[in-house]
Amino acid sequence: MKTRDFEKALDDERIVAAIREAESRTRAEIRVHVSRLSAPDARAAAAAAFEKLGMTATAERNGVLLFVAPASQSFSVVGDHGIDAQCPPDFWESIVGAMREAFREGRFTDGIVAAIATLGDLLARHFPRGAGEIDRNELPDSVSRG
Repeated sequence: MKTRDFEKALDDERIVAAIREAESRTRAEIRVHVSRLSAPDARAAAAAAFEKLGMTATAERNGVLLFVAPASQSFSVVGDHGIDAQCPPDFWESIVGAMREAFREGRFTDGIVAAIATLGDLLARHFPRGAGEIDRNELPDSVSRG
């Protein structure tokens, strides 16, 4: 799929709303990035984007990136060291699974929103926000592209 067509199909407002809802229950930070380049190795490309987007700068090292490369029809989810240390081995696969079926059906926004919801549920268990706790939003909620 052409990246431009994928980007036009996305509803950024729904994605940002899903990020904000998920982050309201956790201290973790979530971002979505759409790569305009082909990424045959989506995991490596996601890790590079994670660094480039400054996601290692969170206080608890608890950032997560949902990375999508439409040109190569690939995607990946990567998290910082703080999340990897707290979460079970199948953590990332459960999130990828939430995206896979919707993407196959061409429901890209639905797939990303479902992945964010799953991610929010899992992160709330490992990085819960305490009652009345105010959490500083350390990373932008907008969909990044590049």
